[in-house]
Amino acid sequence: MKTFYGIGIGPGDPELLTLKALRVINESSIIFVPASKGKSLAKEIVKGYLMGKKIIELNFPMGEENKFNYKEAAKIINEVFRDIDVACFLTLGDPLTYSTFIYLYREINKFGIKVEIIPGVTSYNAAFSKIKLPFAVKNESVLITDKNIELDKVNDIDKIIFLKANNKKEIIKKLKEKGFKNYYIKRCTLDGEKILMDEEDIEKDEDYLALIISFRE
Repeated sequence: MKTFYGIGIGPGDPELLTLKALRVINESSIIFVPASKGKSLAKEIVKGYLMGKKIIELNFPMGEENKFNYKEAAKIINEVFRDIDVACFLTLGDPLTYSTFIYLYREINKFGIKVEIIPGVTSYNAAFSKIKLPFAVKNESVLITDKNIELDKVNDIDKIIFLKANNKKEIIKKLKEKGFKNYYIKRCTLDGEKILMDEEDIEKDEDYLALIISFRE
């Protein structure tokens, strides 16, 4: 049966791809990758595994509303499947964790295409490994969010992962008052990776590929 795969390629280090991900990439007739303004970080990460493959870039500009683009991308994928049996879409991190693939998957389903999903290493999984801090131990609670939260509601939370911290200064100040220590990790496993703990340095950085890990000491 014709099958479309959503493949998580991890946070950036190509060696963090799973063996299953590599096998399906090799078996796919066409590789779809997300692109923003003519650039595809996903394609750049796995370029060493794509030799001789036909690659189609699907345009999803970062920071913009892409509802129309998801619909158009699904139409392109459906058209391609008239002539092939296996294709895949590569996405950073994990396909079902704050991912472009989630919205694309909803549109592809409308065409009745069989979809399989291959999980990948998330940016925060990799970040915890970098700072050598357990993601969670027994009886701990962990919150993962991509939005600012009401910090008066975190009293029973042991760790918080902010994937997009728009108001870093306020977040760090209030968390510090509640006994949290903060790590700021940017471009994890990619060139330019940095781990910051100084509050002023964190506030100044504007890298989109960054997250904050807050934990109680």
